[in-house]
Amino acid sequence: MKTLRVPSACPIPLACSQPCDATHEPPSGPAADELNPPRFELAIESGYLFGAINPPQDYQIGAEFLTARVRWGVVQSDTWLRGYNQFYVSAIAEPIFRGIENHYFGLNIGMRYNFVRPGCRFVPYFSGGLGLGWIDSHAEVPGGQGQDFTFNILTAAGISYLVDDHWKISVGALYQHLSNGGQTDPNPSLNLFGPQVGVSYSF
Repeated sequence: MKTLRVPSACPIPLACSQPCDATHEPPSGPAADELNPPRFELAIESGYLFGAINPPQDYQIGAEFLTARVRWGVVQSDTWLRGYNQFYVSAIAEPIFRGIENHYFGLNIGMRYNFVRPGCRFVPYFSGGLGLGWIDSHAEVPGGQGQDFTFNILTAAGISYLVDDHWKISVGALYQHLSNGGQTDPNPSLNLFGPQVGVSYSF
């Protein structure tokens, strides 16, 4: 008698806590060696950020990142923590579409953790980093940034899809904080939230 075999769906939540397909062999390519992907990765990422907890000015910022990542450390575990670390450096270019200033350029350095499940092409991630940059400040405008030199904090979470051995696409959410660290008074700072998409190439 024939039986109907229904492959299990790959869960999208952050932990990706179950295998994508428990009834099939892991596909050849990226999912066949999930914890030993190519060591280096280049990514282009874009986001659109909205101001929150800010001075009384409606900020809307385009966030463009060129990011280099290197795999650094693997967690071999049967728990949801199974995955690998990446150290990254990002170059930042941000046009300010709505707000007091007009643009921001900077660098950010940090870590990204990728949660990997056997046979699953969906890879949730979480990242965070610190950096510095320059904004075209207008201290004379109430609510404007007090000086050009500015620190940044970036935090992101989302999910990547492994297209093949080298390419993957990702979607997620991004938080960015800009502040001069109290070097001027007042120091209004900016807090920005929004969606982010990206494409990366591994080698």
